[in-house]
Amino acid sequence: MKRPTVLLIATGGTIAMTPRADGAGVAPTLDAADLAAAVPGLMAAASVIPVALARKPSASLTLADLTAVATLAREHLAGDVDGVVIAQGTDTIEETAFVLSLLLPAGKPVVVTGAMRPPATAGADGPANLLAAVTVAAAPAAHGLGPVVVLNDEIHAALLVQKGHTALTSAFVSPGFGPLGLVAEGRVRILLRPAAPPVLAGLLGRAPEELLADLAVEAPPPAVALLRIGLGDDGRLLAAAPELGFAGVVIEGAGAGHVPERLADLVSRVAARMPVILGSRVSAGPVFSATYGYPGSEIDLLQRGVIGAGMLSGLKARLLLQLLLRAGADAGQIRAAFAACGG
Repeated sequence: MKRPTVLLIATGGTIAMTPRADGAGVAPTLDAADLAAAVPGLMAAASVIPVALARKPSASLTLADLTAVATLAREHLAGDVDGVVIAQGTDTIEETAFVLSLLLPAGKPVVVTGAMRPPATAGADGPANLLAAVTVAAAPAAHGLGPVVVLNDEIHAALLVQKGHTALTSAFVSPGFGPLGLVAEGRVRILLRPAAPPVLAGLLGRAPEELLADLAVEAPPPAVALLRIGLGDDGRLLAAAPELGFAGVVIEGAGAGHVPERLADLVSRVAARMPVILGSRVSAGPVFSATYGYPGSEIDLLQRGVIGAGMLSGLKARLLLQLLLRAGADAGQIRAAFAACGG
């Protein structure tokens, strides 16, 4: 049988970091070919085509970088490549996977992976994660899942995955649901199969290649503020958002999507000027829409014009709004997109 072919796109991150010459920590230096060469048995799993797209810590990745990844992946997936693996830093893996799920259809596997420990560290997890990711990308069983995150031999959905620990190799979790499956004995085992995630081009009635071209411009995307509401919050950051040049706001409310009563009128004023998305600061569960009715509750805020984020974390809601604004979506399209993407 012909071995599957997997495109490996490297963008940097801990998986590609080596010690600096001055001894001040590690920094990304390895490229995709270096990463592939360091994994025993990788070529038995698939024929790997390495592409070095960047050498960045993942906190420095931009939407332009992710658009470039999506464009490259789409071009190769349209040909003979059986799947794509993106190796990057773990700090923003959940964001990368979610953006890719909005830009790429749920066909051939697209897998995002990385490492919690640098290559020169005892117990480095990069090689095992990369082997598992390539195994998933090459597996017919992984078709139709949409982009996924694979670390610690677990397969996580882009909509749900979060980084849940700063240090452990088991850092990645899908709160409230768990992983879709796992890799064991070199075999991909899918235990849960989610509905195919909606793709942004379809939601906006645009051709995928046209939308990617629009998103690929060099100018920064519209700025969207991400505000977490705490006990006694006086709202000064929210009040300042319009004057600071933000084009939208994502509020991470308490519980199922609540803010202090004193902020309710302020939310109305901001929502009259720009899109305001209501999420939750809680790691699992949806924003409510019809339970609590006091000033500052979800019913009150939705009546004031905010848009519920559904199951989306604040991080993912912010990226979705940025992509929608960059694509020129109107208020109705923004509302419909959050209803479709929020789960």
